[in-house]
Amino acid sequence: MSNENKFIKDVYINREYSWLMFNKRVLDQATDATNPLLEKCKFLSIFHSNLDEFFMVRVGSLLSDAKVNGDAKENKTDLTATEQVEGILKLTKDYYKIADAVYVKLKSELNKNGLRIRSGKELSQKQYAKCKHYFTQSVLPLLSPMVLDAKHPMIKFENMNSYMMFELTKSDRLMYGVMAINQKLPRVYKIDGGKKVNIITVEELIRTFGYMAFEGYKIRSQAMLRLTRNADFDANLDDNDIERDFDFSKFLKHKVELRGTQDAVRLQIDDGAPDIKAFLLKLLGIKKQYCFTARHGFDFKFLMSLGGYINPEYVDALKYKPQRPLMPPVSPDCSVLEAALNHDIFLAYPFDSMDTLVRLLDECAVDPRVASIKITIYRLDHRSRIVDALKKASENGKEVTVVIELCARFDEENNLYFSEVLKEAGCTVIFGCGNYKVHSKIISIVLTDGDKLRYITHLGTGNYNEQTSKLYTDLNIITADESVGADAVAFFRNLAICNIENGEYSKLLIAPKSLKSGIIKYIERETQKAASGKPAYISAKMNSLTDKPIIDKLIAASKAGVKIKLVVRGICCLVPGVKGKTENISVISIVGRLLEHSRIYSFGDKDDRALFISSADLMTRNTDKRVEIATPVLDGEIADKIYGMLSVMLADNVKGRRLTEQGTYMPIDVIGEEVNSQERFLKGKFTL
Repeated sequence: MSNENKFIKDVYINREYSWLMFNKRVLDQATDATNPLLEKCKFLSIFHSNLDEFFMVRVGSLLSDAKVNGDAKENKTDLTATEQVEGILKLTKDYYKIADAVYVKLKSELNKNGLRIRSGKELSQKQYAKCKHYFTQSVLPLLSPMVLDAKHPMIKFENMNSYMMFELTKSDRLMYGVMAINQKLPRVYKIDGGKKVNIITVEELIRTFGYMAFEGYKIRSQAMLRLTRNADFDANLDDNDIERDFDFSKFLKHKVELRGTQDAVRLQIDDGAPDIKAFLLKLLGIKKQYCFTARHGFDFKFLMSLGGYINPEYVDALKYKPQRPLMPPVSPDCSVLEAALNHDIFLAYPFDSMDTLVRLLDECAVDPRVASIKITIYRLDHRSRIVDALKKASENGKEVTVVIELCARFDEENNLYFSEVLKEAGCTVIFGCGNYKVHSKIISIVLTDGDKLRYITHLGTGNYNEQTSKLYTDLNIITADESVGADAVAFFRNLAICNIENGEYSKLLIAPKSLKSGIIKYIERETQKAASGKPAYISAKMNSLTDKPIIDKLIAASKAGVKIKLVVRGICCLVPGVKGKTENISVISIVGRLLEHSRIYSFGDKDDRALFISSADLMTRNTDKRVEIATPVLDGEIADKIYGMLSVMLADNVKGRRLTEQGTYMPIDVIGEEVNSQERFLKGKFTL
């Protein structure tokens, strides 16, 4: 059995393997001829960035699991944590080879368009002299070289920082020298002169001239390296002795500080320095299979900014055409608050702007009828207008409650900062709910109207982040429905009193209590319809599908004859199209210009259709271990529009890839017209 086949068992796919296949689809976009050149460069950068986080989080978590319970097997393919890691390492080496070839190809294409990314060996004599001068004047002073001996012990390699290491000799004595690459250094140096633009990365400059930091020594060999450490950590309250004055924010800050010093999970190193490599593997206690040869560097984020080095006359042709948000659903001359009180408002990012939601909060901050604003926050823009509106509301005497999730991975420090900002403005700040991450996207606004209370509720699939709303596809509903508003008020009350597991709601499905059971109830409804000979349908879109009880319910529905069509961007642990088991299930993945982020769950068709949008993927971490919300779409016109969008996505034969019964992804045959769902939506076309 091949290594890849070990990741597939019957109708189940291992989640880590499925994620690696997703990232391969991202890498494929770096060679897709339908993408402009600079966009292909961005996809290569995203591939590497994704893989960095995967090692820090998923591989780190698996290695921790292997230490705690090495015999435990995951519930779909019966692989132990160690077996999964072994497979991951083998596949990753293959993907790195493909990525290296892609980088070489993109360099060639950039060269044809007037931009050369130079290595030290490719520099002309004049370029070499200019780079050496720049290195001496602007780089060398920011380096801190060290020769390792009894008085200079080995430094602690920080997570994801690059280092240059040398084998040195002096008076026939062998020793090692090391220096960190200062992160304050500009990522790229532009070499003046020539018809074409020539650039060189700071890493390549240090590879070429780093020997100058060790004056008086002979260099036997050298290598640049980067260490990846386990960045996964638990922040469960159960693990701590909690006192009444316990400050969770201080506890989390300590955990974040430890992230850079946890166990190593990957070593990346230049080729051609076997002695340095052997020394590091022994020193760090890393097995050789965790070591990866880096032929073109480690940090590819500089590929995101290449447009700044190309002649402005030509750069537009090498990028996607700028997107323009559609006309706002509420005219700039009208009140969003008044419009929301009269009818539901639908926003589809990034085709619609987040400005409408910001306008609503700005109006609420000054409207005398608004008594309270409550919001859940998971990730925020670094310059958040949402926070500005909440501060203004609090300063104007409104009751403002912010449930901010401090454990949003890699955004912990940003959220810690904003929690202090909001506290200083007089807002009530709550740090989540027990050991559940609060991942829901909800705003509850309560207004006084004489003796009567009125509600405006925002429910969405994505974060309150102005920057990502321009890049991620997300759906939002602003409603004055009284039952939804009452549910929202009850939701925040239950969060505040840590009663989230027992709350009762009339409309909203809330994890961890009712979202999973609610989804299963609707799957079973369609299964019963099919079993009795009636037409039955399920259509859904999500980022990931891993929850085994839900997968098993979908398999049972397929066996009963329910027609199931799924759009799953990333991880999908279900093999579709298997005869007698999942033959009525189809799965496609869309990876394109925008990051697909919305979650849609539709059950039935036409008159009996129940349609939800949600903050939750169908993953165990979302359905059982987080606070999530799925809201029914009550407005018929909005429901029809969302269902129309889902139908367009299911028909995508340009950026869509079909998951086969062999567990692989294939391009979709174009029969009739080409359908690129994202490009259609950018043009305001939401139906086929």
